[in-house]
Formats: sequence, C-alpha cells, structure tokens
Amino acid sequence: MDDALLKQDEKGIINISDTVNPNAIWYAVHTYSGHENKVAITLKQRAESSGYQDRICQILVPTQEKIVISEGKKRKVDEHLLPGYILVNMVMSDDAWHLVRSTTGVTGFVGTGTTPTPLPEAEVKSILKFMKMEAPKFEAKFKVGDSVKIIDGPFTDFLGKVDEVNDSAGKVKILVSVFGRETPMELDFLQVAPL
Repeated sequence: MDDALLKQDEKGIINISDTVNPNAIWYAVHTYSGHENKVAITLKQRAESSGYQDRICQILVPTQEKIVISEGKKRKVDEHLLPGYILVNMVMSDDAWHLVRSTTGVTGFVGTGTTPTPLPEAEVKSILKFMKMEAPKFEAKFKVGDSVKIIDGPFTDFLGKVDEVNDSAGKVKILVSVFGRETPMELDFLQVAPL
C-alpha cells in the first residue's frame, strides 16, 4: 500500500503502530451499525494491550463530510460511507483473527465461512480518495412532490411543490403559484422548509 496515502494524521485512519508491517493486508470487518467508531477505538486498545501492534497496524472508519440542512440551518456531519463496516490493516493469523473477531461490536470478517477475504489494494485506495474529496455533499430533508414553504428571499412565505432536487449543488426547484401561474424557482436548501 502506498505509504503516502496512509499518513498518521489522515482523517479516519487510526494508527496502532508507528510503522506499518509490509505484510499487512486490508480486511473488511462487519460491526453493529452505528458502532463503527466505538469498535475501532476498542480494537485499538485491545491490540495495544495485547502487544499486537506488529500484526494489527491500522483501522479505517470510512467517512465523508456532508452538509445536512434541517430547520433552516446548515451543519457538517461525518457520514459513514460503509455503515456497519470498518477496515483493518493486519497480518492475518489465528490469534490476530480471534482478537478482532472477539472485540465487542464485531460480528465477523467479510469472507466465505471463517476465511476472511482480503480487500484489493485498488479498492482501499478508492475509498481513501473518496474520503478526501473536497466538495461536501448536501442532504435535503425533502423530495420531489413535497409541499414546502419559502423561508428566505423575496418570495418568503410563498408555498410551493418540489419539482427537482439537486443534492450536489444544494439547490431545489420549486413550483410556486405567482399571479395564478405555476412558476419554477431555483432556491438553496436553506431558503426552503418542508411543511
């Protein structure tokens, strides 16, 4: 794996040892959904206290920054890209497998039967690249056909129906009745509230 991609201060990567074992391979580990961060911290503590830093090297909780708009306010959240999964960079052995598998919140490795399947290096690089993408995604609290109220701008308090939602731009097209005609208006998510 390209060490340039795996810096110690990399967001989402928890380094257990200062140096990554060259024989370490990435594996996907299934966890209880919503417990990914907790499992990662617990696994790090268990690996350190058991002296497994040379076999369990890194843990990755894949997330991406997203802008959520609710109640007319924008806030940034780290959204899990793979809910219910963490990635572990490790040298597979029976005792290392058991340490990961017996960590509270872990339900198992991804693979066939009890044999974990290593992740292709290209897949891990793609996940890391996607995590670094600059443009945060918006999350709308409404969908096409919803009735909404304009809460900002010259048409404040007008009611309309959502005609189109553009999540990537944070825009929504609303059909508003102006002078008895249905008029389309493109507004920011912040300018509209669901009814």
